[in-house]
Amino acid sequence: MTRLNPLLTLILLVLLVLPASAQQNTPERPLRIIAFGAHPDDCELKAAGVAAMWAARGHKVKFVSMTNGDIGHFTEAGGPLAQRRTAEVKECAKIFGIETEVLDIHDGELMPTLENRKTVARLIREWQADIVLFHRPYDYHPDHRYVGQLVQDAAVVVMAPFFVPDTPPTPRNPVFLYYTDNFLKPYPSEPTIVVAIDEVADKKLACIRAMPSQFGDPGSWQASTRPDVPKEDGAREEYLVAEFEKRMAAEADKYRDRLIELYGEEKGRQVKYAESFELCQYGRQPTLEELKAMFPTFND
Repeated sequence: MTRLNPLLTLILLVLLVLPASAQQNTPERPLRIIAFGAHPDDCELKAAGVAAMWAARGHKVKFVSMTNGDIGHFTEAGGPLAQRRTAEVKECAKIFGIETEVLDIHDGELMPTLENRKTVARLIREWQADIVLFHRPYDYHPDHRYVGQLVQDAAVVVMAPFFVPDTPPTPRNPVFLYYTDNFLKPYPSEPTIVVAIDEVADKKLACIRAMPSQFGDPGSWQASTRPDVPKEDGAREEYLVAEFEKRMAAEADKYRDRLIELYGEEKGRQVKYAESFELCQYGRQPTLEELKAMFPTFND
């Protein structure tokens, strides 16, 4: 009579004793997510909520800014501003429990070169990403557009073993998802998935407060380009944070019908804040149910 290995016997006994539901819900390995933004604040504005929730559930998230943000201010510039903006997103990363990296490319000077495509491919491969988030290539800012083009161009080669062979290829193509935006041509954003971020809205707003070079200084981009922003210190910061909170709520309202489709009538109507993403035609094409299983809140 053949005798089973003792360890195999124990595993079989555990499987027999466990209820079927427990066997089905055994967690898989943590997901690895990398998000690309053009400037230090873009990932934080577009995907901080899902990043914080992924991190809280044990998944690994990294934000990458493709430029150093050294001209995104009206009274400061150059190296000191780049250092300041890097420090700000590092503080946000602490708030979310994720990693962050800022590349040393001048703000406004990102180009869709072969060398930058290799850089993007290396970052995806080094992170061994399951999910890649990034800008659509249809945007008012050239840095945003070129992030979209670079990530799309890298999508086809991250599995190729002899492209940037100093990094290991991904075992399968990641899922690539665009951030949604308000631009209408050549076509408007059509979110595949809209995620409730109510549980981490306070963390996202804490990050906004941690980026005064964008949302607080009198010379910050937001304060300098909007005539409605108060001039007084304190009042200006509070106004800008409150305005950003309205933006989070507007995202949920804009895609309310999609939230109801994804969460059901009752929960979908209760969502206060949201982030939304559109599946890119490049990369792996999961079903909607597979995608929901990858994002937080749908199966909690």
